Amino acid sequence: MEMKLWKDKRERDMYDNFAELYAIIRATEKLEKAYIRDVIVPSDYEVECQKLITQYRTLASTLKDIVPSIERFADTYNLDCPAAINRLVVSGVPATVEHRAESLSPSANSAAAVAECVQNFITAMDSLKLNMVAVDQVHPLLTELSASISKLSILPPDFEGKPKMKDWLARLSRMGAADELTEQQSRQLHFDLESSYNSFMAALPSSGT
Repeated sequence: MEMKLWKDKRERDMYDNFAELYAIIRATEKLEKAYIRDVIVPSDYEVECQKLITQYRTLASTLKDIVPSIERFADTYNLDCPAAINRLVVSGVPATVEHRAESLSPSANSAAAVAECVQNFITAMDSLKLNMVAVDQVHPLLTELSASISKLSILPPDFEGKPKMKDWLARLSRMGAADELTEQQSRQLHFDLESSYNSFMAALPSSGT
């Protein structure tokens, strides 16, 4: 006789999301250990870690009312994954990004400022994937991102992200708070964010330099 853990579709979806969250935490812990033991090349680690961080942030946003504390979730399900909790919750960026940021001279910029910028890029892109396209949802995210970009002196003068964010902020300022981006506008904004993010990551020093 099959035993069901759920009463209806909503409860089933909740348990499915719990299972996904559990899997993301376990996968991140294994990835962090593989990176520490030098059994994965940094470039592959960074791609996979960024993917897991993005998946976690998207799922955490969905579960925020049910799972207010990831640490408590980990305790409840006996997840001893301190490295994963640190990477997903505390840091929010791959270790390789942290290391490149820390290699900057103090006069250039702090690792915290670089990490903040990375997180703002990811948050803005994730919000569009979640269909948060109202002006009063998008504008604050781009304002925060633009401010964090402006703090960084390591970026080249022709860094594409600055004019693109300035242009989008000006465009949004001409719209009403309740107005929403069209599908075409949302896709273009996501493309501009992704392109700017890639240029930002390329501007950081390579690991070991």
